Amino acid sequence: MIAKRIIPCLDVKNGRVVKGVNFLGLSDVSSPITLAQYYSECGADELVFYDITASYEGRELFTDILRETASKVFIPLTVGGGINTLDDFDRVLKCGADKVSVNSGAIKNPSLVGEAAKKYGDQCVVLSVDVKRVDGVFRVFAKGGRENTGMEAISWIKRCVAAGAGEVVVNSIDTDGVKKGFDLEMLDEVCNAVNVPVIASGGAGCVEDFVTLFNTLPKVDAGLAASIFHFGEVDIKDLKRKLSEKNINVRL
Repeated sequence: MIAKRIIPCLDVKNGRVVKGVNFLGLSDVSSPITLAQYYSECGADELVFYDITASYEGRELFTDILRETASKVFIPLTVGGGINTLDDFDRVLKCGADKVSVNSGAIKNPSLVGEAAKKYGDQCVVLSVDVKRVDGVFRVFAKGGRENTGMEAISWIKRCVAAGAGEVVVNSIDTDGVKKGFDLEMLDEVCNAVNVPVIASGGAGCVEDFVTLFNTLPKVDAGLAASIFHFGEVDIKDLKRKLSEKNINVRL
């Protein structure tokens, strides 16, 4: 059985890690370099680095802070934010990223996923999808959750996986930062629609939320969280130990 992954997420704005609720009300947390080094040493399986305002501000991802962050990380690093072209993929990979996350860039140019998968391999291309319920329908949002694209989320995810996305991060805007548990309904639909690894993001508030996630949806490959790790509410080694005690396979 493949081990479940625990992945901290660094949402970076103006060179600092920030965190909000439902994608709003961002507050300063720490330096991404300091946090990346900490997570690399404390049992995280992977790390995600998002430059969360790059797409909204219409600029390239800050590569100087990324390069310094990547130099402190000895676990797989996924990087996203302002990824719109193959040149953007190339740039962040050269800065030390192992995988590249694409969201708004794929919405603007749906062929980007397939082109990147062909050049760099499916395993390098991560589709990140910000999803929110609108009138009972899962809709895809762009530009850091600011813009409703009107696209139905499940069909969009299937389309991108068919084009070559090797992994899907499902960011539930409805549960983001609320700490009441992962969006199990949304994740179940995604897991049943695709046959690539699915990463759950948005809603983790305690150890039990991860236990519920993996027990309820065994197809989910990883749990991603931010503030509960940043503020020490959940210790990753302790989380993994408790998951193992519940017979959930993790790397200890």
